[in-house]
Amino acid sequence: MGKSSKDKRDAYYRLAKEQGWRARSAFKLLQLDEEFNLLEGVTRVVDLCAAPGSWSQVLSRVLIKGEKFGRSAWQDREAKFRQQMLGLFPNDDGQHVAVQPPSTTHTEPQPRKDVKIVSIDLQPISPLPGIITLRADITHPATVPLLLKALDPSYDPSTANSQQASQPVDLVISDGAPDVTGLHDLDIYVQSQLLFAALNLALCVLKPGGKFVAKIFRGRNVDLLYAQLKIFFEHVHVAKPRSSRASSVEAFIVCLNFQPPEGFKASLEEPLGVGQKSGEMLKKEKEAGKSMAQETRAEEDDIEDVGMEDLTPLEERERRLRWIAPFIACGDLSAYDSDASYRLPDDHVSLDPIQPPTAPPYKRAIELRKAQGGHYGPTTKS
Repeated sequence: MGKSSKDKRDAYYRLAKEQGWRARSAFKLLQLDEEFNLLEGVTRVVDLCAAPGSWSQVLSRVLIKGEKFGRSAWQDREAKFRQQMLGLFPNDDGQHVAVQPPSTTHTEPQPRKDVKIVSIDLQPISPLPGIITLRADITHPATVPLLLKALDPSYDPSTANSQQASQPVDLVISDGAPDVTGLHDLDIYVQSQLLFAALNLALCVLKPGGKFVAKIFRGRNVDLLYAQLKIFFEHVHVAKPRSSRASSVEAFIVCLNFQPPEGFKASLEEPLGVGQKSGEMLKKEKEAGKSMAQETRAEEDDIEDVGMEDLTPLEERERRLRWIAPFIACGDLSAYDSDASYRLPDDHVSLDPIQPPTAPPYKRAIELRKAQGGHYGPTTKS
């Protein structure tokens, strides 16, 4: 974004350039990690819709380089400060006691072993240390073999479970969103389809107990989406990081403890969605005594059933399957407000982006304008 835009007053936009992040969206993942410990014990991650690579950059610095940010970094600084203060106070005899130098093992970077991170996007991604980048479409079935090959070089597509990872991952994240049109209903629908595409890919590579994080647009019937995700994950939360503008309808769905239904096999050739595939799976669960209606019936016994006799069978079924996910606001209250404008200091120096766009959407427009001779077209000779 240009230096003349109002975003130069956005605190997170400036902090991203000061701290070396490719985009301000890196703070969203860091704040989600502080709230849900997403990166705790994680070594294998798939980043979907990764361009320009800010979330992959967070994974690279946290998992591969072993850096710490946010609350964990603050706790390490406080522990080191307390150890240093022990040598400044005398004991009961009035003499200073020699104190061992504070241990720096907990403040030094601690890289994790056997880290595997794969980033996928239709747009090219500039290289990052230790990150495997794939340029592919997450909605296409051919993407699954590419991803499985990147996760396991010995992958054989001719095996029986060709759509399942032999070495599944711990975490799948997606910060992708479509180009908004301004028509909220259309934007929410397109975003939900992108979310289902990311979920279908995640079901192929996630291990039991894994985590899934994706961007959503909160709409009128989004609680039905929460209920569908509840089929596969034990805990489903909706989080709004403080670095996400309050004026935006975006939020992030955080799904913890992946527990696929018995007998379920994910495949992009038969993608999961709102249509027939989901209905067939719910029917099988109902026959096995594990349907969502049976699981929630005990909780609904204490609730007065008002107006159910006036509903059609389909509406009654959707109402019983509906489940409201808890909403959580992420980010410390002392952090910056992403919707507020802060006065720039007198000595402020505007910094260039950490990573210029590799394939900006306006690149073709600039080329056409140059071919036409500039903004006002080619000059005419008199």
